[in-house]
Amino acid sequence: MKQMICAAALVASVLLPTMSSAQTVDVTGEVGWVSEYYYRGIPQATSSASAGLELETAGFYLGSWAADVGDGAEIDLYGGYAVEAAGFDLGLGATGYFYTGDFDATYREANVFAGRGPIEVEFSFGQWDAFEGPSENYTFVGATASHEGLYLSGGIFGGDFEGRYAEAGYDFSIVADLDMRASWIWSDRALSGRGVPDHTLALGITKTFRLLGG
Repeated sequence: MKQMICAAALVASVLLPTMSSAQTVDVTGEVGWVSEYYYRGIPQATSSASAGLELETAGFYLGSWAADVGDGAEIDLYGGYAVEAAGFDLGLGATGYFYTGDFDATYREANVFAGRGPIEVEFSFGQWDAFEGPSENYTFVGATASHEGLYLSGGIFGGDFEGRYAEAGYDFSIVADLDMRASWIWSDRALSGRGVPDHTLALGITKTFRLLGG
């Protein structure tokens, strides 16, 4: 966990000295744990701890998030710009997924987001640095609907990747402002890695804290 927090803190140590004192800068951090770590319907690890750090100012954001994936760690770096216009929440960003150990190779993505009310959609175009052979290009389209803690989401991969997944769950808070999530995740056989469709139940807990800002 200490290594994860240090990786996330690297972003802040580089950026904070460059920020103007006249700007309003919000810095938030989080630590968490999930019983089953799935991402876009793809199983990553069982019992995974995580930590993250994010800076936001004037609609621009930059952050890092890291998780234990058993054979090393996943370290994500992301950034972008979000704005509200004509009742829509719009965002444009980029994400890199990096790994220590031999768990996986690097992914790089361009991300577009749009939302209105309880609905949010995402389109991402990415490239995977395959272990052997040329890099592979892929797309991901996802959507999430939420209402009073309940949510339903799903997505489809395209290009050199394929697969579909669906997820449903409930977010709620308990004592000490701990955020809990109970979820059900279904993956088709292309994403499950088991040759057949798969589903699982997962429980997660997250603590978010403000380091700087109002």
